[in-house]
Amino acid sequence: MRKIEEIVLGLLIVGFVFVGCENKKQPEVDENTTSETNTTAEAVAEDVAIGSVSEESLGLRKTDLYSEQDTTSDVAKYGKEVAGTSKTIDRAFQDAPPMISHDVEGMLPIKIGSNMCLDCHMPEVAEAVKATPVPLSHLTDFRPKTGIAKDGRITKNGKAIDNTSSANMKYVTAKKHKTKLTGARYNCSQCHAPQSQGGNVPENNFQADFQSEDGASRSSMTNEKLMDGIDTLK
Repeated sequence: MRKIEEIVLGLLIVGFVFVGCENKKQPEVDENTTSETNTTAEAVAEDVAIGSVSEESLGLRKTDLYSEQDTTSDVAKYGKEVAGTSKTIDRAFQDAPPMISHDVEGMLPIKIGSNMCLDCHMPEVAEAVKATPVPLSHLTDFRPKTGIAKDGRITKNGKAIDNTSSANMKYVTAKKHKTKLTGARYNCSQCHAPQSQGGNVPENNFQADFQSEDGASRSSMTNEKLMDGIDTLK
């Protein structure tokens, strides 16, 4: 019986404490302060709205991020001029891979036994057909002869090494080919691509600072400076 009385008494005490907390006087709120705060928040929101950027203005798409079904890109319009008759496109920067200015219908994809680009762009024929010749860098193999030693270590030009990377081109060599395109340069379309004309494209205000007077049309990788600091294999 005494146990039940203690439980009831405890519940009554908890109830009184709870009621007292509820009836505790709340701090008074200054209406003027609240009004000023709301006004400031509205002003900030208005400033943010004025300086905000809409989703439709981001990138080339003219729809928001929630309208994928309405998002379409401009149709690519590649040049249809026949090779040898097209106008060369200026390079974007010094030694940038030239854009393909002529029609490539039937020329792609490039395969192991078929690369029609070489028919006109190899140095021995490029001048005769008024094509841009491939530079010396495309006729040079910079890859050292790599192998595996008996102990399993990697070798570069016959020397066993522990680390294949080198910040000072320690393992880079240069082997020139007179009339052969090096394998690393065989897939022309991995760097060169047709240029789409027209379309809704933002204006490009970039002005290239070429190192040579003819940098917009010719590569500077055609002379011995390409080999500076590199051991040439015999």
